[in-house]
Amino acid sequence: MSLRGIRGAVTVDENSKEKIWQAARRLVTEILLQNELTAENIGAIIFSTTEDLTAAFPSSAVRQLPELRLIPLFDTREPAIENSLPLCIRVLILAETDKAQNKIHHVYSGDAKNLRPDLENNRE
Repeated sequence: MSLRGIRGAVTVDENSKEKIWQAARRLVTEILLQNELTAENIGAIIFSTTEDLTAAFPSSAVRQLPELRLIPLFDTREPAIENSLPLCIRVLILAETDKAQNKIHHVYSGDAKNLRPDLENNRE
């Protein structure tokens, strides 16, 4: 098995706890599903949010999923960059897998699809 970094991002339409939690859970669940991962494969999950998302930590939502409650989770704030995508949650999942790097499915949804147009086949 190899350690792989699996990326994803999603946007929300408002700064609310419910929207942030719903988006974070959906994003992580979809990445795990598309990459055939279980909690046993995951070393850590790192979230970042744009500075306009202040209502909740994405990790708090994922921590409530029983199968992921023991996974180390971390939240951080992205730097304020001019013209960056607003209301965005990004994630990096560090996981062990037998998949080759070019077989990893990164998941970008909502307006975040525009962040990685080179990954056209890695969409939710």
